[in-house]
Amino acid sequence: MMSAQPITPVVQTVVQPNPQVLVRARGVHKRFGDNEVLKGIDMDVKHGEVVVILGPSGSGKSTFLRCINHLETMDSGSIVVGEEQVGYALRNGQLHTLSPAKLAQQRSHIGMVFQQFNLYPHLTVLQNITEAPVGVHKQKRADAEAYAMELLERVGLREKAHAYPRQLSGGQQQRVSIARALAIKPKLMLFDEPTSALDPELVGEVLSTMRDLAEQGLTMIVVTHEIGFAKEAADRVVFMDGGVVVEAGTPDEVLGNPQHARTRAFLSRFI
Repeated sequence: MMSAQPITPVVQTVVQPNPQVLVRARGVHKRFGDNEVLKGIDMDVKHGEVVVILGPSGSGKSTFLRCINHLETMDSGSIVVGEEQVGYALRNGQLHTLSPAKLAQQRSHIGMVFQQFNLYPHLTVLQNITEAPVGVHKQKRADAEAYAMELLERVGLREKAHAYPRQLSGGQQQRVSIARALAIKPKLMLFDEPTSALDPELVGEVLSTMRDLAEQGLTMIVVTHEIGFAKEAADRVVFMDGGVVVEAGTPDEVLGNPQHARTRAFLSRFI
C-alpha cells in the first residue's frame, strides 16, 4: 500500500491546538483558476461559541466554510479543528494528505447543513437520520433510531418520523437536515446559508431551531444573510468581503457600530 505523499500547500506557521479554541484557521488561501477567493483568512472559534459570517455574494464565505471540513482543499494555510489538522497529517514538518477513511473519520466530528436539503427522497425521515450512524458509524439500529427520535423531538418533527421528504414543507425538510447532521453527535456544526432556499414564511421555523441549538451551547459557524439571527444568537459576527475578513466583533460592535465603509454599505441594504 502506497504511503501518503506530501502536498504542495504549506503551513506558514504550524498551528498548535488550544484547549479553549475549537477551530483555528491561519493564512487560508484558495483560488479557482485566476480567481483568488480566499486571501489569507485568520479566525478562531471557541468551544460553545456561535460565529455568524456575513458578506456579499462572492466574498468567500461558503468557500471558507467548505475548507473547514475539507470539501474544498486549501491552496495554502492551516485549519485545525480540536487537535487535528483538517485534511492532512503533519509529520516531520510536512503535510501529508489523509486517506479517505481517515478523512471520513475526521469529518464525523463536523456536522454540516447546506442550502439545499439533500435528503434521500426514497427514505423516510427516520431512515435519512439514521443512515450515517448505522451505515457509516456502525451503531446499532435500535440505538440510532432512539436517538433520531430524540432529535426529531428537539426540532419539533417527531410525528413526521415515517413521512417521506416529498410530504414535508421546505422548512420541515431543512429541520430534518439539521437533525441528520446532529445524529453523528458533532463537536462543530457548519451552516451554509441554511434558509436561502426557503420561502420567506418558512425561514422562521429553521432559525428558531438554530437558536435553540445555540442556547444549548453547540459550537456553530453560520454563513447567512439573516441579520436578525446574527443579532440574537451570535457571540461574534465576522464580515467578509473580497476574500478577506474586513472586521469582526460582537453583534453590537459589527452590526450596531461598524467601523469599515464596506461593512456599512452591506448592512445598509437590510435597514
